[in-house]
Amino acid sequence: MNTLIQHGRVIDPASGFDGVAAVAIADGRIAGIGEVPAGFKAERTIDASGCLVLPGLVDLAARLREPGYEHEGMLESEMAAAVAGGVTSLVCPPDTDPVLDEPGLVEMLKFRAEKLQKARLFPQGALTRGLKSEVLTEMAELTEAGCIGFGQAEVPLSGNVVLQRALQYASTFGYTVWLRPQDRDLGKGVAASGALATRMGLSGVPVAAETIALFTIFEMMKTTGARVHLCRLSSAAGVQLVREAKAAGLPVSCDVSINSLHLADTDIGFFDSRARLTPPLRQQRDRDALSAALADGTIDALVSDHTPVEADAKTLPFAESEPGATGLELLLPLALRWAERSGAGLSRAVQAITQAPARLLGETGAQLGRLAVGGPADVVVADPRREWQVLPEALRSQGKHTPFAGHAVVGAVRATFVGGQLVHEAG
Repeated sequence: MNTLIQHGRVIDPASGFDGVAAVAIADGRIAGIGEVPAGFKAERTIDASGCLVLPGLVDLAARLREPGYEHEGMLESEMAAAVAGGVTSLVCPPDTDPVLDEPGLVEMLKFRAEKLQKARLFPQGALTRGLKSEVLTEMAELTEAGCIGFGQAEVPLSGNVVLQRALQYASTFGYTVWLRPQDRDLGKGVAASGALATRMGLSGVPVAAETIALFTIFEMMKTTGARVHLCRLSSAAGVQLVREAKAAGLPVSCDVSINSLHLADTDIGFFDSRARLTPPLRQQRDRDALSAALADGTIDALVSDHTPVEADAKTLPFAESEPGATGLELLLPLALRWAERSGAGLSRAVQAITQAPARLLGETGAQLGRLAVGGPADVVVADPRREWQVLPEALRSQGKHTPFAGHAVVGAVRATFVGGQLVHEAG
């Protein structure tokens, strides 16, 4: 169906375009921006006055919980949550059950996601079989099946020998290894080390858990030449190490979650399990450093870290509760909040959730996260002034737990297009 989006403020960080213009969609692609092509006839017209017209959001960290954890989330519910939040492309980690370590499993997951006709799904393959740190997976076969990179999710590697072999193998074929930098032994706590964790009697995860892992990863990168994406930085010290690694020319990229960007350890309150997250929320100075690093590009992308958790697993005492929070529907409004509070500007905020993460997908993401004539029509129309309250029962995700529950946020998606198809429209 041919669609014309009129009178909206079109922002495309990839080209630098920012202005009120019309966007014409035909045959699943963008037929025109600004000037409507001759002979174009719209079957649907959307008046986007006062709204933003953006590239579809790209989220590099979204657990969909299938296969294996359907009691916490299902493809149908989580894909619906994605497009309701304007997310048109997402990466899911490999820690499903069974683990995404076989091509057939990856192909099945992609097939089921495509049948739903919602967001585009890009699985991350397991780095080792069963995530057990014993045998490397067949990365070439997994890549052919559709994996965009390889990682261990939250399961640390058993030792540096395995890490070195994995990076050597990945480097040989040009694959990207996705790692969350956390030392296996130091990272077993439930809250960030500090005065608050001590007073509350919670086992702590020191900043050293992140920095030691980063030192190791960077030394391995120097000897192997591997490309690494660091998932969800959490500390000021970690940011500084990444800044130095980039300055030294290492092929490293990284992201930060909406939780770490906006919250601190004090948001745990009176043992609020909704703030039981991985990585744990750190101190305000860390949050400020993460914000500054996202603004200056040291941190490449902002992610939702969407991890739906069932109610029973969140109603336990804080230390026993399952870490995770829903986030797909909050990525856009929290990016807009950050743009205003940090002074980084709207363009950088949009870039951090569109062009920047798309670029990290390599050739797969070459046409995503941007608005270009002839490119796929993944488009979001959003009202940047609409205020709404985060009510768990109103979220489309099967996971209803978020530390932002009850918060008032600004920015609501009106319509989401994927490949020119209207996949979500607000009522």
